[in-house]
Amino acid sequence: MQRKHKILVVGGGGREHALAWRCATEGHEVLAAPGSDAIATVARRFDIGVRDHEELVRLAVREGVDLVLIGPEQPLVEGLADRCRLAGLATFGPSAAAAELEGSKAAAKAFMARHHIPTAAYRTVGTLDEGLVALQAFERPPVIKASGLAAGKGVVVCGSFAEAETALRECLADHRFGAAGDTVVVEERLEGEEVSFFVVTDGRAAVTFPPVQDHKRLGDGDTGPNTGGMGAYLPAPVCSPQVHARIMEKIVEPTLSGLRLEGRPFCGVLFVGLMVDASGEPFVIEYNVRFGDPEAQALLLGLDEPLVPHLIAAANGGLTPGSLRAHASAVVVLASAGYPASSTTGVPIEGLGEAQTGRDDVVVFHAGTRRENATWLTAGGRVLGVAAKAQSIQIALSRAYEGLAGLTLDGGQWRRDVGAQALQRLGESPINLHTSGQK
Repeated sequence: MQRKHKILVVGGGGREHALAWRCATEGHEVLAAPGSDAIATVARRFDIGVRDHEELVRLAVREGVDLVLIGPEQPLVEGLADRCRLAGLATFGPSAAAAELEGSKAAAKAFMARHHIPTAAYRTVGTLDEGLVALQAFERPPVIKASGLAAGKGVVVCGSFAEAETALRECLADHRFGAAGDTVVVEERLEGEEVSFFVVTDGRAAVTFPPVQDHKRLGDGDTGPNTGGMGAYLPAPVCSPQVHARIMEKIVEPTLSGLRLEGRPFCGVLFVGLMVDASGEPFVIEYNVRFGDPEAQALLLGLDEPLVPHLIAAANGGLTPGSLRAHASAVVVLASAGYPASSTTGVPIEGLGEAQTGRDDVVVFHAGTRRENATWLTAGGRVLGVAAKAQSIQIALSRAYEGLAGLTLDGGQWRRDVGAQALQRLGESPINLHTSGQK
């Protein structure tokens, strides 16, 4: 029988709602800081921010938690996991030295070069003049990436060199992303299909999740600006067993080995954003050092076996290698008007009561909401994700869209083509939607 643990989930977004829900569903006692009104339905909530490391450690020690589970990237980059471990707390989250893989795209690219990990050709620049010179090294319009943390919005996949120049100016002259854009990676644009590949690791052993495909662009057909993610599904058909083996051999294992060689302790989730080309070869687009969002919402709903024992084993340095089984799952994100440039807050969301009750195969995870009496209101750009699981991707997507259809949000935005690429690859019919891309 699985032992029940007391777990502190750090964070308050859609990913953390999914993590808290998963831990509670497995029968564990969950605390959350700062949490959210939605997370408070499955956890005890404490009003402590993710950057208040001292108070978070005090809370964990006072409550005698068995595991600190850190959700967002910011506190990891700032060393919260190190601080927790110094206090003797079992912690799931990498050291600050390892979290630099996400905190600095420039440092991540240099790491990949040192350890011969396949990725796109690139130049790192720190001034606009350097950036304009770097553009001359590319035959096609490149990808412009703010090196620091920019909430998933600091990447521009350029359709022209003029667009690339504009993106460089926004980072290096206009400082659109603040310090995160003071250094910029100018990168070759790769062709193929993107895959999000997750492993739980203690720095040596790895437990893999089914591969996920995310939808970063705001609009259907991968149009519009990049976002933090508008939907996801699993498993991603492009990641065949052969591709999976290549990812482990050429990317995951050399990454973990490189981290060990460089003295960067990594206990947590290594999330590799990949491009798989037409021949099935994987290339790293980016590293993340935590569960992705919204990918985590689909992953954590779909799992067919307990997750927490693997998190505990990783935190204690005794993880056994393996693979986690899961149902086909999907999540469709509902965003507020103006997203990603801005967000409209305080707008009522109708239909949540019906969507969140009576089914265990459809769950609504809240990313940016708050509750005022009995009414749910928007409190951020990405408002929520409707997640569903089933025996096939097609049915999971149908259930997610059915759940979304019951919700009403003035000016809400969502993609109508989540999973379309997978259905086409599998030879299945597209989802029949009777509603438009705004609610």
